[in-house]
Amino acid sequence: MLKKNYVTNVVFDTIGIIIGHLVMFTYLFRIANVTLPNLFKLRQVLIFLTIYFVMMGLQGFTKKLDSQFTNKDVFAVTLAMIVATAGELAFILMIGSYHHIASLVLFFSMTLLLTLGLRVLSQKLNEYRIAKKGEACEPTRLLVIGSGNAAEMLLTEINKPNNRSKYHICGLVDDNPQVQGGTILGYPILGTTRDIPHLIEQQNIQRLILAIPSLTDLGYHRILENIGQSIPLATIPSMEELANGVLNITKFRPVPIKELLPRPEIELDTVETERLLGGKTILVTGAGGSIGSEICRNLIKFKPKKLLLLGHGENSIYLIHQELAKACGDEVELVPVIADVQDKKRLLEIMFQHQPAIVYHAAAHKHVPMMEGNPKEAVKNNIYGTRNVAEVAKQTNVERFVMLSTDKAVRPTNIMGATKRICEMLITALNEPGKTKFCVVRFGNVLGSRGSVVPLFTKQIQAGGPVTVTDFRMTRYFMTIPEASRLVIHAGTLAKGGEIFILDMGKPVKIYDLAKRMVELSGYNTDEIKIVESGIRPGEKLYEELLVDKERVSQQVFEKIFLGKITRANPDKVLNFLQKVMLSDESIVKESLIDYAVKSAAGQDRQSV
Repeated sequence: MLKKNYVTNVVFDTIGIIIGHLVMFTYLFRIANVTLPNLFKLRQVLIFLTIYFVMMGLQGFTKKLDSQFTNKDVFAVTLAMIVATAGELAFILMIGSYHHIASLVLFFSMTLLLTLGLRVLSQKLNEYRIAKKGEACEPTRLLVIGSGNAAEMLLTEINKPNNRSKYHICGLVDDNPQVQGGTILGYPILGTTRDIPHLIEQQNIQRLILAIPSLTDLGYHRILENIGQSIPLATIPSMEELANGVLNITKFRPVPIKELLPRPEIELDTVETERLLGGKTILVTGAGGSIGSEICRNLIKFKPKKLLLLGHGENSIYLIHQELAKACGDEVELVPVIADVQDKKRLLEIMFQHQPAIVYHAAAHKHVPMMEGNPKEAVKNNIYGTRNVAEVAKQTNVERFVMLSTDKAVRPTNIMGATKRICEMLITALNEPGKTKFCVVRFGNVLGSRGSVVPLFTKQIQAGGPVTVTDFRMTRYFMTIPEASRLVIHAGTLAKGGEIFILDMGKPVKIYDLAKRMVELSGYNTDEIKIVESGIRPGEKLYEELLVDKERVSQQVFEKIFLGKITRANPDKVLNFLQKVMLSDESIVKESLIDYAVKSAAGQDRQSV
């Protein structure tokens, strides 16, 4: 398409320039009685063409993708004509040939009008061709939600010939009473978002386009409630993305799944966080993972002196290092570190060398079914690895140590949750009079992370289904990756030592409801994309909890952040138990650890713990 449009423009411009020269030469011969040699005429034309197309190239029109002729094109053609005419005049004066001044005025006017006219003719022919081509298929009938600048930009873009054959704007809706009954670019505002179900039926709407980039989560959920019936719903990019040319406004994107949370996304105060983190050296373990990398992205906003990106996978650490280096430049010293949390000697070398003030421990094996088959690896990486990082942090006088945990640590039924439960016990027990303050942050499932259901459901929907849910009764607490990272970072500013912080994540969400909503927002119904039960996998529970009764504390330390208390353990006894049980085979290791963790959660057998 790029080559075709470029060649068409070159051909039409060349024709206009040649005709303009022929008119000028005819004027000189018949009226001014000036006869020019044919070779001289050819040189004039070639010089003009060369200067003209060089000027057009310098203005970026060799890369012009569309066939639209805009005000920018008029300016570019006029400027190129002026420069080329000046160049041709310079050539004439250099060789001492004289032209009647009127011939130059006539030539410039004629050539400019011909070139612009042929460009307009080319566009009209292209529009006619597209219209004829589009008659065979009906355009998609759209209803636009919003009437601000983004909506106006959307309408302008869809009005272009290439899009006009694909889409038909039936109208707009907006909740602002002052715009009711008005029009935007000739399109009527048909009502408010509450009228959407009626308008879908009345206007035979086939797709809804959300043109409010700044819409809050609460506003978005209210619109979802008003829609009721499910037809494809898409959003346009943010205004920043549009301004930067990241996405074309008519390339609709699916609604981000994070907006399906049954609550607004948590935003935290950053004043105290900035005071604590600014100018400090910070270490993040598991920095290449979903949560660890997002923690790093948020940390650089607070301008620490140095950020250590520690991880076992070289590729993931390389990628996050490259991304952050581009984002922060020289403002933050970024140090990529390849290390295994099971290697205590290596951890000592790193922390003695860099002297971090704060450690965020995100490294862990988190895949539940995978760990069910590899319980000893879960123990080595999750428990021993966490103990290593925590003990080295204490040895090197780290100010604060924040460990990431999971709701699967509550009454665990799988080895991953059991290892996290034991980690919580060990970390809170390490908090004693001294320099390092230890705390734990516990949260639920993270939307969009590796291993979450959202990418799986997306792939299944794209493949035409079915969407597999392990059990229709299953519920989970959900949060977004940015929420999780912000909570973890903020917990570091609140920690006084020995706490476990829990986010108020609202009500748990049924996995079936999440799957159904994703199907509907993709433009299908559950008859077209089936949702089927696949059976509970090893280690899975029907529902998760964030706290057991004995952990509940009424104190809220910050909006949406609560304190919990946990049964503290004798580290030596825990490690002795682990040393003995690790001599057994895999199945006994799994059963023994889950039983041990469950008893601790229930507050039983405290003397043995």
